[in-house]
Amino acid sequence: MNDLTPTREQRTAALEGMGCKRKRVEDARFTQGKGNYVDDVKLPGMLHGDFVRSPHPHARVKSINSEEALKVPGVLAVITAETLKTVNLAWMPTLAGDVQMVLADGKVLFQNQEVAFVVATDRYAADDGINKVVVEYEPLPVVIDPFKAMDKDAPVLREDLAGKTSGAHGPRKHHNHIFEWTVGDKDLTDAAFRKADVTIKEMISYHRTHPSPLETCQCVCSFDKIGGELTIWGTFQAPHVIRTVVALIAKLPEQKIHVISPDVGGGFGNKVGAYPGYICAAVASIVTGKPVKWVEDRIENLTATSFARDYHMTTEIAATKEGKVTGLRVHVLADHGAFDACADPSKWPAGFFNIVTGSYDFPTAHLSVDGIYTNKAPGGVAYRCSFRVTEAAYCIERGMDILAQKLGMDPAELRMNNFIRKEQFPYHSALGWEYDSGDYHTAMRKMMETVDYAGLRKEQTAQRAAFKRGETREIMGLGVSFFTEIVGAGPSKNCDILGIAMFDSCEIRLHPTGAGIARVGTKSTGQGHETTWAQIIATEIGLPANNIMVEEGNTDTAPYGLGTYGSRSTPVAGAAIAMAARKIKAKAQMIAAYKLEVHEGDLEWDIDGFRVKGLPEKTMSMKDICWAAYNSVPPGMEPGLEAVSYYDPPNMTYPFGAYICVMNIDVDTGVYKIRRFYALDDCGTRINPMIIEGQVHGGLTEAFAIAMGQEIRYDPEGNVVTGSFMDFFMPTAVETPHWETDFTVTPSPHHPIGAKGVGESPNVGGVPAFSNAVNDAFSFLGSTHIQMPHDYWRNWKAAKNLGVFAA
Repeated sequence: MNDLTPTREQRTAALEGMGCKRKRVEDARFTQGKGNYVDDVKLPGMLHGDFVRSPHPHARVKSINSEEALKVPGVLAVITAETLKTVNLAWMPTLAGDVQMVLADGKVLFQNQEVAFVVATDRYAADDGINKVVVEYEPLPVVIDPFKAMDKDAPVLREDLAGKTSGAHGPRKHHNHIFEWTVGDKDLTDAAFRKADVTIKEMISYHRTHPSPLETCQCVCSFDKIGGELTIWGTFQAPHVIRTVVALIAKLPEQKIHVISPDVGGGFGNKVGAYPGYICAAVASIVTGKPVKWVEDRIENLTATSFARDYHMTTEIAATKEGKVTGLRVHVLADHGAFDACADPSKWPAGFFNIVTGSYDFPTAHLSVDGIYTNKAPGGVAYRCSFRVTEAAYCIERGMDILAQKLGMDPAELRMNNFIRKEQFPYHSALGWEYDSGDYHTAMRKMMETVDYAGLRKEQTAQRAAFKRGETREIMGLGVSFFTEIVGAGPSKNCDILGIAMFDSCEIRLHPTGAGIARVGTKSTGQGHETTWAQIIATEIGLPANNIMVEEGNTDTAPYGLGTYGSRSTPVAGAAIAMAARKIKAKAQMIAAYKLEVHEGDLEWDIDGFRVKGLPEKTMSMKDICWAAYNSVPPGMEPGLEAVSYYDPPNMTYPFGAYICVMNIDVDTGVYKIRRFYALDDCGTRINPMIIEGQVHGGLTEAFAIAMGQEIRYDPEGNVVTGSFMDFFMPTAVETPHWETDFTVTPSPHHPIGAKGVGESPNVGGVPAFSNAVNDAFSFLGSTHIQMPHDYWRNWKAAKNLGVFAA
C-alpha cells in the first residue's frame, strides 16, 4: 500500500453511510426558499375552492341558498351534498370502517363542518362567495362531554346509523356508541386485584389536542376530460393510499389517478387520511374541466381536521406491599367526535393501546375501550406517535407514579423493580405483544447516574423543608418517565389499511457511472429521508451517499407503499431499502466473480467493493461493477443493476427510553421553570445521529406543548375556544427548554439493519415526564393526580385547591 492509497477508515468516511452525521441534503433547497409545496403549484386556468362551514356544533340544515353567491364576480359554482349525491359522493369511507359526510347531508355534527364548496376564479372571490351563501339551520342539543354521550336521554347524533346495532368492530350498545374492544384475561386480572396488598385507581385523561403542522392541509386537482385522468397534488403522508381511496370513492380506474405529494411542511398524522377538501376539489375539477386548488386556513385546520388523543383512562394497578406489580386493569372512554375517522390499522379500533403494560413485567392485564360519538371534529390520528401509543405510555407512566406515591417508594426504584429483564426478551406481554429486544435497567441507570438522581432527590427534600418554613414559594418536581413504544406497522398478519397490508417498498436503480436513484413508498414530511435513505444504501452497496438520489411521493414512479407515520419509515421502508440493496449486492458479487475469474464464494465484501479471500490486492470496486453491469455481465445474465423489494416485517419494533424533567413551580403564580430535561433514547442501530437528535428535539418540543398547555377545548355549547394560535399553545424558541439528549443501542434482532425508529419516541416519553414533574411537585402537598395540560392557570388553580396559594 502506498501513501496515496486510502485507508479503510477513509474509505468508510467517504461513503457517509450509516452512523455518519451527514448533513441533510434537503436543506439546500429549504434554506434558500426553493422548496416546492402544494401552494406553489400553479396551473393554467386554475380555480380555487373554499368552504361554507357551520357555526353550529349540531343542527338540522333546513335549506342552502346560493343565488347571491353565484352573483359574486368570479364565483362559478356552489357544490352541496345534493350536488355530490348525483355522482354518489355525498359520503366517503373512513380508514376506520365508518362513513363520513363530505358535505353536510341534512344536518351538521360539529362546529366548522363543511356545508358547501364555493368554486371561483381566485381565492378572494371564493371567500366573498362563501359569505353570500345563506344557510338556514335548526339548532339541536349537543353532546360535548364524552361521559354523557351514552346517557339514556343523550341526543342521537348519527341518524344515518339508526337501527344499526353493530359497526365495523362489533356490537353497538347505544346510539352514540361506536365499538367496544377488549383484550387480556379478565378473570385472571380480577383475581390478581382480589389478592393484591395494594391497589390504585385513577381517572387519567389525555386531553384533545391537534398536530397543527406548519403547512395546513391542501390539494390541487386537475382532471383531463380527454384521457379521463385525474392528477392530484396534495399534502399527503401516504400518497398511494390516497390514490386507492380516490379510486374506490370516485369509481375511477386507479391507473388513471396520479397522486403527487411534493415537499410537505409537517404531517404528524394530520395528513394521513382523506378530507372533504380533496373530494370537493376533485369533483369541481371534473365538473369545470379546470384545475382546482383548495388550501385551508389555520382556524379550519385546528377546528375541522383530524384531532389527536381525547382518551379518558380509568387506570388500576395491583401490587404487593414490596412494590411488585401483579395486575393492570384499564378502561378507556375514547371520544372519536362526529365520525370514526381514526387512522389506525383496520383490525385495531383503539390502535396499539394494548402496549399499555409499558416496560413492566405484568403477569396479567385486562383492557377495554369504548369508542363514542360526540359533537366534535372527527379524527383520532397518531400525532407524533404510533396509533394511541402516546396515550398508553401516559396512562401507565402516571399510574406507576401514583402507585409509588401510595407505596411510599421512589418512582425510579419502583420502575427498576418491575422492568422486563434483558434475558426475558423476546418478551410476550400480558396483552399480546412480542417485544423484540430491550435493556431497560442499563438505560435507566445511565439516566440516573448522568443527572445525579440521588442528588436531585436530596435537593428536593431540602427545598420542600424550606417551603414549609416559608423561605420559598417554589416547589420542585422530578418527572421520571420510562417508555416502550411499538412502531413499524406492520406485519401483514395483523396490520392493514382498507385491506391493504402495511408493507413498504423500495426500488433501486444503479447507473453505469456508479450513481443511482432510489424510489421509496414512504413520504418525508421533515424526517430527512433524502439524507438517511441514501446512507443505508451507501453502507449496503459501497457507493457514496452523495451518488444516490432519493425520490418519494409520486405514485407514478414510486413502488406502492403505505407512507410515513407512526415511526414506520425506518422499521419498514428502511428494511425494504436494505433488502433491495442486498439484492443488488448479490448480483454485483456474481459480476465481480466473473470479472475477477473466481468463484462467487471466493469473494468477500470490503467496504466499497469485493476482494478475493487471501488475495486482498485483487479487488473490484462497486463503481467498476456498475460499469461492468452494462457491458460485460456473465453469460446468461441480464444487463443492468437494479432491484425492487417489498418488505413485510415479521414483527413490530420496540424502541424505548428513559427521560427525566426537573421543574420548579411558583405556587402563587403557577409559573413553571424547566430547569433540566434529559432524554435517553434507544432506537436500535442509529443511521444518522444528527438527524436523530433533531427528531428528538422536535418531538420533545411537541411533548412540552401538549403537556404544558396545548389543547383543543370546547365550551359546553360546542364552540371551539382554542381555534387559533392566539389560544392554542404553540411554543417558540422563547418558551422551549434546552434539551439534553443521550442514547443506548439495543438493535432489533429481526430488522435487517437492527433499526427501530425514533421520530415518535420523544413525544411518547416526553409528555409523561412533564406531567410527572408537575404531579411530583404537588404530591408533597397532598395531591395524587392533576390532569393535563399544566399551564400557568391550572398550576395556580391546583395550588389554590390545595390551600397553599397566598391570597
